Amino acid sequence: MPRPEEVPVKRSALSIVLVCAVVLFLGLAVAQAPKAGESALGTRKYDDYKTPQFCGTACHTDIYRQWQQAMMSQAYTHHWDEIEYFKLAVPHAEKDSVVAGVKAGCNGCHAPIAFLAGDVPPPHPDKGSRANESVSCEVCHTATGFQGDTPHNFNFVSSPGQTKYGPREGKNSPEHSLSKSDFLGSADFCGTCHNEMSPYGVWVKSTHLEWKEGPYAKQGVKCHDCHMTYAPGKTAAMGNTYPDARQHLFHGAHDPGKVRGTIELRIHPDVVEAVPGDPVRFTVALFNQKTGHKFPSGSVEDRIVWMHVEAVDAKGTVYHLPVDKKGFAGEEYTIGADALAYQDMGIALNDPAFKGIQRDGIPIGDRIFRMAYFDPQGRMTLQQWNTKSLGTDYRIGPRETKLETCTFRLPDGVALGELKVTAVLNYQKLVKPAADFLGVPADESEIIEVNRHSTTVKIVD
Repeated sequence: MPRPEEVPVKRSALSIVLVCAVVLFLGLAVAQAPKAGESALGTRKYDDYKTPQFCGTACHTDIYRQWQQAMMSQAYTHHWDEIEYFKLAVPHAEKDSVVAGVKAGCNGCHAPIAFLAGDVPPPHPDKGSRANESVSCEVCHTATGFQGDTPHNFNFVSSPGQTKYGPREGKNSPEHSLSKSDFLGSADFCGTCHNEMSPYGVWVKSTHLEWKEGPYAKQGVKCHDCHMTYAPGKTAAMGNTYPDARQHLFHGAHDPGKVRGTIELRIHPDVVEAVPGDPVRFTVALFNQKTGHKFPSGSVEDRIVWMHVEAVDAKGTVYHLPVDKKGFAGEEYTIGADALAYQDMGIALNDPAFKGIQRDGIPIGDRIFRMAYFDPQGRMTLQQWNTKSLGTDYRIGPRETKLETCTFRLPDGVALGELKVTAVLNYQKLVKPAADFLGVPADESEIIEVNRHSTTVKIVD
C-alpha cells in the first residue's frame, strides 16, 4: 500500500502526462488541418497538381478545348490582368504595408497553383511558367470546401491527390478516382473567388453575394446554370454519355454574346406631336432580365455601362440628349463628366504629383450605371486593393427596372417632320482613358452594344 503522501504526487504526474498528450494531439490536429486563403501560401508543390494538358490530351478533350477558350484559362495571362498586376498592384504593394498582401494574394484566384506553391510573384506570362495555367482543371476538381463564414478571397480548401471531385461518383478512370462533391456544385464554391474584400474591409467584388441576395438564389438557380450550362454529351472521351454534362464555357463579362441583350431597353415620348421650342420628355425603361446578379458585376471598378440618347431630325441633324438629373447622393459619379480620377495610380508609377486621367471617356451628360470605388484619400480609384469606401450603387439589379428621362427642348431650327430618338446602352470592360494610358490592347475597351430602341415625335409648325 502506498503511503498517503505519495498518492497526490503520482496523480499529479499522471495529470501532467495526460495534459501533454492532449496538447500534442491538438497540435498535430492543427498542423494537419487544411489551410485556405492567405494561410495556404506555399503549402503545396507544383508537382501536387496535374497540368491541364495532361487532363485534356486524351481523356477530357472537349472540356479541355472549351476551357482553353474561356477566361478561366487566361486569368493570369490575360493582357489587362498582367498589366494591372505587374504595373500597378506589385509596385503599389511594395510601397504600402496596408496593401502588401496583394503581391501574393492576387494569385490566389488568378494563378492559384502558383500561389499554393509559393511562387509569388510568378514569372511574367511570357516566361511560360506553370502560373500560366491560371484556373486549371486541378484547381477546381481538388477543392473540398471553404473555411470561414463567407466564401471570399480564395478561402477554398485544396486537397490534391488521387481523388478528384465533381458532380458524379462511382466511375473510375485509370488516372484517378471520382468523388461526388456538393461543394463543387454550389454557388459558395464560385464565391471563394467571385467575392473579394479589400485590405480595408470593403467588398470590392460581390457577385456571389449579389446573387445570394437576389431572386434567383431563392428559386434555386445558381451560377452554374448560366455560366456552365447542361447539354447531353460525354465528360470523358471513353466515358458514358450523360443527359446533363456540364459545359465548361464560363461565358460572362468578357463574352460579347453574353453581354448583348442583358438589359431590355425601351424609350417613349410624352407627346406625339410638338412644335419648335417645346420641351419633350423621353422616358427610357431599362430592365435587367438576364443576370442573376447586378449589371455590371465583378470588376465594377474597371467596367462602365452607360446610356446614350440621340435625336435625328428630318434633315439629318443630330442632337445629343443628356440625362435628367435625379438628385440622389453621389449622382455626380453616375453622369458622364469631364473630370479627372484614378490619381492613386501615381503610387505605383512613382509619380507623387500624378494628376489622374479622364474619368469616363464617354459623352458628357450620359447616364452611367456604376458604383464608384474610393481610395483612402477619397479619390475615385480603379485599384480594388486600394479601396477604402464605396459610392452609391447605381447598377441594375436582377429583374430590376430603372427609369431614366431626357428632357429635350426642341431647337427653333429643328426640321419639320419626323424626329427619331434612339437610346443605346453601351458596355466597356475597362474605361477607355485607363486602357489608353496603361497601354492595354484595344479589345479591352471596345464598346459592346447591349441594346437599343428608337421612338419618334412628329415636329409640326
